[in-house]
Amino acid sequence: MQRMVAVLGPPGLISERSQLRTYECDGLTSYRVIPSLVLLPETAEQVQGVVRICYEEGVPFVARGSGTGLSGGALPVQEGVLIVLSRMRRILDVDIPSQRVVVEPGVLNMWVTEAVAAHGYFYAPDPSSQIVCSIGGNVAENSGGAHCLKWGFTTNHVTGLEIVLPTGEMVHLGGKAVDPPGYDLIGAFVGSEGTLGIATKITLKIVRMPETVRTLLAAFPSMDHAGGAVSGIISAGILPAAVEMMDPLSIEAAEIAVHPNYPAHAGSILIIELDGAEVEVENQLQQVNDICGANGSTEIRLAADDDERALMWKGRKSAFAAMGRISPDYYVQDGVIPRTALPEVLRTIAKLSTKHGLRVANVFHAGDGNLHPLVLYDGSVAGEAERAESLAGEILRTCLEHGGSITGEHGVGQDKKRYMADMFSTSDLQTMQLLRCAFDPGRLCNPGKIFPTPRLCGEVPGPFRMHPLERAGVASRM
Repeated sequence: MQRMVAVLGPPGLISERSQLRTYECDGLTSYRVIPSLVLLPETAEQVQGVVRICYEEGVPFVARGSGTGLSGGALPVQEGVLIVLSRMRRILDVDIPSQRVVVEPGVLNMWVTEAVAAHGYFYAPDPSSQIVCSIGGNVAENSGGAHCLKWGFTTNHVTGLEIVLPTGEMVHLGGKAVDPPGYDLIGAFVGSEGTLGIATKITLKIVRMPETVRTLLAAFPSMDHAGGAVSGIISAGILPAAVEMMDPLSIEAAEIAVHPNYPAHAGSILIIELDGAEVEVENQLQQVNDICGANGSTEIRLAADDDERALMWKGRKSAFAAMGRISPDYYVQDGVIPRTALPEVLRTIAKLSTKHGLRVANVFHAGDGNLHPLVLYDGSVAGEAERAESLAGEILRTCLEHGGSITGEHGVGQDKKRYMADMFSTSDLQTMQLLRCAFDPGRLCNPGKIFPTPRLCGEVPGPFRMHPLERAGVASRM
C-alpha cells in the first residue's frame, strides 16, 4: 500500500470497502468480485510504476476502463488490484494531414469523432455504448459496432500503441505508419482482453466522412423475411455501411424507452445505411428498395434528414438498456454465424426459448452475422438466472454448430471461457497460452480470463512461472 501511495499519492487509491464495491463488476453484473485495492493513475509513468510494484510483489492486477464490457473481462480478482484508467482522458495529438489521432486509454469513443468532425473526418468503430465506452476497453475487446461491416473493427484502426508490459517495462509498437515492419504485435495485442499488458497511448486511424449517407428502415412480417433481404443485399454485391436487425421484443423495448416510432406490429425491422459517392449511393438505394420489396417488406422509410436518421439509430443503440423496460433482468450474449445460417439459427433460438420457458430478444449486426440475443429473466425467481445462463450457452453452441464463433466483439472474459474448448483444440489453446506467457510470464495480468482451465508458464512453482535466471534478467533491466 505504501509503495502505491508513493507512486499515485493518497487521492490515487481507493481502499474503503463501501467504495470498492463500485468496481466489483463490469457491464455483466452476474459476476462480482470486490478488489483489494483500486488504483487511479493519471499518467503512463504512474501505470508503469504500479505495474512494476505488482510484478515485484507477485500481486495480480486487472485494467479497467469505463466498465461497460459484457463478458466479465474487467472483473477484479480476489487479493488483486484494479487499475482504473478513467482519469487518463487526454487527446494528445490530432494530426489531420496524417489522418491520425493519439489518445490515452480513458478517452471515450465518441470524443474521437467529435475532435475531428470539423475537419471532415470520423472514427469508424462505433459500439452502441460509444458515448460511455473508452478507447482502452475498445482495444482490449477489439470492439466493432454497427458500422464494422464496411469499416472494420478496432484492430483495423489502431496503428500504434504504447504498452506497459506485465513486467513493468514500457514498449512502443507501430506508430503513425500504415504498415510497420516486423511481426504484427499490434494485431496480437488488440483483442487480447487485457491479458498481455496495459495500453497507455493509442494511435488511431481516422477516415474521411463520405460524400453521402442514406439511412432507411424496412419492416418485414418475420425474421425470415428480413434475413432473406440481408442475404439478397450482400449477394447483389452491395456493401452497406451497416445492416442492423431487430425482432418484435427488441422493437417493443426500444419503443417504450426512446420512442423511435418504429412500425407497429412489425415481425422484424432492418436499419440499412449506405454511404459513399452520391451517384453510387442513389443507385444502391434503389437496389436495396427492390430487394426489400421482393422479400416481403411491408414498409420502407428513408430518413429525410440527420434528425430522422439519428432517431432511427437511437432505437437500435438503446436496445440493450431498453430491455429493463420489459424485464427485471437480462443476460446479453454475443455469437457469430454465417449470414446464410441466420433463418435456421433464429428458429433454433425460438425453440430453445420455448424449451427453457424464457423470452429471448434478438438484436444483431445482420450484415456480418454477429448475434446479440438477450435472454430475459427475473433474478428474484429461484432458478431463472441459472436457466438463462444455460439457454445462453446453448445459443453459443448453436452458433458453433453452424460454423460460427462464441464471440464477435464482446470478448471471452470470465463469462465464455468455459466454451473455448468447444471451439478450439487443445493444441490451439496451448499455442495461445505460449503467446500469453511471452508477454506475462508471471500470470499476473488479468489472470483467470479467456482460458477454460488455469495454465502455467514454465515448470517453476510459485507466482512467477519461469526460470529464476529469466526472472532475474527481467528484473535487472527495469
